[in-house]
Amino acid sequence: MPTLGSTGLAVSSIGLGLAALGRPGYINLGHADDLAQSAYDIVAMERQAWHVLDVAWQAGIRYFDAARSYGRAEEFLGSWMRARQIAPATVTIGSKWGYTYTANWQVQAERHEVKDHSLPVLQRQWQESQRTLAANFGSQASSYLQLYQVHSATLESGVLANRAVLDELLRLKSQGIVIGLSLSGANQADVLRRALEVRMDGVRIFDCVQATWNLLETSVESALQQAHAVGMGVIIKETLANGRLTLRNHQPAFAEKLTLLTQQAARLQTTVDALALAAVLAQPWVDVALSGATNVEQLQANLAAHQVAWDAEAAQTLATLREAPEIYWGTRSQLAWN
Repeated sequence: MPTLGSTGLAVSSIGLGLAALGRPGYINLGHADDLAQSAYDIVAMERQAWHVLDVAWQAGIRYFDAARSYGRAEEFLGSWMRARQIAPATVTIGSKWGYTYTANWQVQAERHEVKDHSLPVLQRQWQESQRTLAANFGSQASSYLQLYQVHSATLESGVLANRAVLDELLRLKSQGIVIGLSLSGANQADVLRRALEVRMDGVRIFDCVQATWNLLETSVESALQQAHAVGMGVIIKETLANGRLTLRNHQPAFAEKLTLLTQQAARLQTTVDALALAAVLAQPWVDVALSGATNVEQLQANLAAHQVAWDAEAAQTLATLREAPEIYWGTRSQLAWN
């Protein structure tokens, strides 16, 4: 099994992200339809999450990704692992701090999450994550959590220069926790390059990065290559651009790009979403590509990316799909919570 950069954490090349599984509202295209049968009942949603997690485990997925702001994602993941008696040494779990879930289990809310990269939030959410992801078997108490990431780090939040926060992250790192950061926005590359320089007492703080890279948004690629070269783990999120790189994208402005995707998928005898995920897996600097599946059918379709014979023609043809980062992130900001 491959490892996450030089961290020593064993991972699968496809991981499962729980952003769409842990709360009733999300921005993925068609998310409401995926959860229609559950009627957003907490017990029903936990049952659905467990079903997807079971299939993921059976398929060999060994990296699972959550966040404090993903509703009950940590709770669902933790309860599933304890119920299945999954040994902590057989799985790698990453979560994130820095956003607080505020939607109160509603699809529509004035604010779905609140960002705060301060020391008190780190300390509070670390304790919360430790509780929800505890691994308790008989008299043995331990934690599943091995990777803790700053959620959507930006230069503007000041988290990369906050001495108190960095000291606390260094303390966690000294206890064996791998420290990472996730990125969002048009300046992903700038933030990552700054993070590569952050050291405390001569020790580099961040050993893993989670970034958005897909057929539409490739602006962070050179920075990710640089991070990979120095041993950082590289996790890719939004591999399908929140559903924009699937047949669910009915926007007229995307029709020409969808035609190219469909043609290449047909040529390679696969589906559009498997093709888009295969493009991520084809990058030699990627350790884990996240599936954001909400149901088993989506997960199985994503897993088919392993069988896609990605080639030079696909790479050359689909390179024309790229958007300027400002366009990509502007479009993402307009996606409706559903």
